[in-house]
Amino acid sequence: MPMRLPPSLLTTAAFVSAGVVAIVTAWTGTGLIESRSVAAVRSALMTEGITWPEVRASGLQVRIVGTAPNEAARFRVINIAGTVVDSARVRDRMDVAPVRAIEAPRFSVEMLRNTDGISLIGLLPAPVEPDPAAPAPDAPEVKPLSDVVTELAGGLPVSDMLETAAFPPPEGWEAALKFGTEALKLLPRSKISVAADKVAIIAISDSDAQKRRLEAELAKIRPAGLAVSVDISAPRPVLTPFTLRFIKDAEGARFDACSADTDRARDLILQAGTAAGIEGAAICTVGLGVPTPSWAQATTAGISAVAELGGGTITFSDADVTLLASPDTSQATFDRVVGELQAALPQVFSLKATLPPKSTAALQGPAEFTASLSPEGKVQLRGRLTDELLKAAVDSYARAQFGAANVYTATRFDPELPDGWPLRVLAGLEALAELHDGALTVRADTVELSGTTGKPDGRARVAQILSDKLGQGKSFKVAVRYDEAFDPFAALPSPEECAADLNAVMAKRKITFPPSSAEITPEDGATMDALAEILKGCPELKLEIAGHTDAQGSVDGNLALSQARAEAVLLALQGRHAPVAGLVAKGYGEGLPVADNGTEEGREANRRIEFTLLEGSAPAAAPPADAAGSAKPDAPPAAEAGPDFSQDTSPSVAPDKITLRPKPRPTKN
Repeated sequence: MPMRLPPSLLTTAAFVSAGVVAIVTAWTGTGLIESRSVAAVRSALMTEGITWPEVRASGLQVRIVGTAPNEAARFRVINIAGTVVDSARVRDRMDVAPVRAIEAPRFSVEMLRNTDGISLIGLLPAPVEPDPAAPAPDAPEVKPLSDVVTELAGGLPVSDMLETAAFPPPEGWEAALKFGTEALKLLPRSKISVAADKVAIIAISDSDAQKRRLEAELAKIRPAGLAVSVDISAPRPVLTPFTLRFIKDAEGARFDACSADTDRARDLILQAGTAAGIEGAAICTVGLGVPTPSWAQATTAGISAVAELGGGTITFSDADVTLLASPDTSQATFDRVVGELQAALPQVFSLKATLPPKSTAALQGPAEFTASLSPEGKVQLRGRLTDELLKAAVDSYARAQFGAANVYTATRFDPELPDGWPLRVLAGLEALAELHDGALTVRADTVELSGTTGKPDGRARVAQILSDKLGQGKSFKVAVRYDEAFDPFAALPSPEECAADLNAVMAKRKITFPPSSAEITPEDGATMDALAEILKGCPELKLEIAGHTDAQGSVDGNLALSQARAEAVLLALQGRHAPVAGLVAKGYGEGLPVADNGTEEGREANRRIEFTLLEGSAPAAAPPADAAGSAKPDAPPAAEAGPDFSQDTSPSVAPDKITLRPKPRPTKN
């Protein structure tokens, strides 16, 4: 028979089992309450953007630990926690930072300069009175800002609304104020805001070339470690004459010069050029001075005509149109295409079309004038001129363009030279002055110019000068190559390259944050240093620092955490003296995942910091062009060259009704 336990022993065992079950149940319930309470309080604090407290649980108690910046912050944290859990369970274990001495005010000054005078407004540190017993300092005495600006104004009124406070100047104030004052001297139309940690400059220049020069000069005098924001705007250039020159020959299709009156017209012209055979990006300048709002209609028709001919050159100089077909074009095709182009051109345009003979015998000893410009700036003039008067004029003009000590003249006289020879020579010399080095050849039937330029629009400018000076129907050839080695602005990386470099650093090593924290760890110091160095070598950028999280936790808590982490990166870059004036921090929480949040690998990929280029970032320089006038394959789009008018929807300012050809432009002296 099986052994039967006594009833008393069974009762005892039942009580013990019930006790164990009660203990396990209580322990499990307490742990569950602890974890849920801590998570709820942390989420509520993160939603309010508070990251400094640490939340712990002990039994049913919720303990909050940390150092509050002030008593109000401590009280706010207790109140927030009390809205999530029973306030009787909240235990305050926070310290409060000691009250600091009275802080100095934020010193800043704004300087506004225009043609009417200069205005000063702001708060400056009071000048320190020298100690009579102390020896005289070796450094020269620094003039008060008002005295410096009065001298700069040169008799124009100065509005002085400066105040002073009896506090020592903050670190970096003298360097920032000196830089702001030097910038005010360079910029006759400007607003300059100076603070100890940042100088913001807004100015207007007369041209895109002047804008680039001013930006380069400001970069030279910019103090190391000072955050500087520069926004210099340039008006649309006035193009005189308004010129477009399209060529298609054995070298390929290209623009020697391209002008447009609106962004839409530019896009249409570039599309027509691409359809006619241009490969890669091309430069087309948006400017003022168009002779008619039908410019895009006319120029695209002309480009299409050259493509249909199979080769040739078409030049638009204001309302004068010159079409030069390839000698291999048949007469029937030439007549048909010219007739169709004449019908497509608006009435304001005047077309002169030429079909050269298929074979031209070379002349014995053709009349010729040559000029060569060396990379050192030396110019040699050789060949034929009509008489002593023209020689003196050419010699004087060349000395004025290139410097008296740089010109060597060895010409001979030929009174039988063709009509218009002096004009061709002087026009060629004016175009040669646009190059870094090159050669000019003037013959009876053409003007040829070749060489190298350090200006992205150098080739277009040469074609513009020759088209304007030589007149309608005159033949000329331009073989000018852009070389970025002679362009001081080409070394700057583009905004796109800077953003790509920043994200490349992040791809090699992510910034890792502790869980539920926005603190950057010391292990990420090398990554932050690399990001700061890239920003220091970039032009002024408008860049977004985007923070992302995985899907763990609440939506609001993740959004607040991502914002705090993005701001932490921004502050770390600022602490490393990187230029952060155009940087903004934005948190996206869990809303933009790049991987599956259901796996640990996916969640790790989603916890990230990204750099995104915002609209409005100015390019470092216009895209370099090769010898054929096309931008290099790795260059930024040509539409980014020059001032950005992409948001301009205003109509053309040209007259909308023209029944007569415009009067010729006055001859320039």
